[in-house]
Amino acid sequence: MFLGHYGLALAAKSVAPKTSLGTTVLAAEFADALWPLFLILGWERVVISPGITRMTPLDFVSYPWLHSLLMDLLWAAGFAAVYFATKRYKAGAIVVFIGVLSHWVLDWASHRPDMPLTPWATQKYGLGLWNSVGGTVAVEALMFIGGLAIYLSRTNAKDRTGSVALWGLIALLVIIWAGAVFGPPPPSVNALKYSTLALWLTVPWGYWIDRHRFSVASLQTAKENRKS
Repeated sequence: MFLGHYGLALAAKSVAPKTSLGTTVLAAEFADALWPLFLILGWERVVISPGITRMTPLDFVSYPWLHSLLMDLLWAAGFAAVYFATKRYKAGAIVVFIGVLSHWVLDWASHRPDMPLTPWATQKYGLGLWNSVGGTVAVEALMFIGGLAIYLSRTNAKDRTGSVALWGLIALLVIIWAGAVFGPPPPSVNALKYSTLALWLTVPWGYWIDRHRFSVASLQTAKENRKS
């Protein structure tokens, strides 16, 4: 899954309006953001195997440290603890925890049985949504459009940048997703490793967007405080 993760990151603003979109994006994409680094270091392994599923040619041979349920729980707890220690914002810490952990849940739904529960487990799980092109497109589109609609209903642009930056990110994500799904397989694993590092750009992009948008809930609270 790809767009679905970003859909959750966008929707998270409705639960924790003071948490930046950059933070929710990093939480939702935490496992995939670190994944190319772990591939480069040789800690995890992927093989390009066209036809292994109808949606992706990637065979995730081994990724115990970023895509096992136990490790994602630990990553989520660590991220949430650091966030709460620095921000003292309980709602934000909860959103960060759920965001990191949600990655395993969504991947479990979309992957073939290649998702382990622990780093040392031999049994792996996955519901195989990626074996259905129509089902995958429908689920991803629903989650992404729904998350975007929630984000738009909870925030307004402060200036032109607040709109242009947001829609620029949306367009980029859709193009990347369409290219990965409907385009040719990556030419090599090395190309995959280094090209996916570019997804880190979406994190500072999220912070940039949020600096040029304001929370509708915060504005309403400020108005009520002035009236009282």
